[in-house]
Amino acid sequence: MKVDIIGDVHGCFDELFELFQKLGYTINDGVPEHEDGRTPIFVGDLPDRGPESLKVIHFVYELVVKHQKGHYVPGNHDNKLYRFFKGNNVQQKHGLETTVAEYEALPTDQQEKVKQRFKELYEHSPLYHVLPEANLVVAHAGIREDMIGRDDKKVHTFVLYGDITGEFHENGMPVRRDWAADYEGSRWIVYGHTPVRKPRFKNKTVNIDTGCVFGGALSAFRLPEEEIVSVPSKQPEVPEKFRTFDD
Repeated sequence: MKVDIIGDVHGCFDELFELFQKLGYTINDGVPEHEDGRTPIFVGDLPDRGPESLKVIHFVYELVVKHQKGHYVPGNHDNKLYRFFKGNNVQQKHGLETTVAEYEALPTDQQEKVKQRFKELYEHSPLYHVLPEANLVVAHAGIREDMIGRDDKKVHTFVLYGDITGEFHENGMPVRRDWAADYEGSRWIVYGHTPVRKPRFKNKTVNIDTGCVFGGALSAFRLPEEEIVSVPSKQPEVPEKFRTFDD
């Protein structure tokens, strides 16, 4: 199985379109197809912060739900938007406000369409994706080996938010343990969530959130080639959003 796992898009539709072209896909009627039969997989956080979250949602819905030519796992931003669309009282900050502004600017019928499409995409997709034929697990913020196969509340929190301690840094960001440093499994675990300047390889894990929405790049990890393909961001640089590791 040949796959291209794509990092956090966060509404950066132009970069996503450019990445698919660089990966060798042809866009037919809005759906990317590859002559080698490659399968795209999204690590989550499709909306928020970037300029075209709703366009990204429609694009991924067509690919994953309607044409069943790709996979997607939700991130914490997807989870929050899903709860918003269900009518829950969620705080419109940390990027959700940008997606809601796009949504509320639409005519009523278009609002209903994007709401139903996103809810269907979210409900259609697993919390994390296990693909034995690619020796791969895709999870938004990562997953420990002992959690694979489980679906309890602790796993939900870990997969959506990472290995959080409950404490916060001075800049307000949550303190997260470096779970990847202790990973000893044989399967690839590919994730995003934490923006890094370049894909971070640690044991058999790779973080491919290269901070496109913060002026970095949008990246994909290809298997079985074990290659990274990236396109530069068109968004303003926000240096303080990137995390560094003592590797």
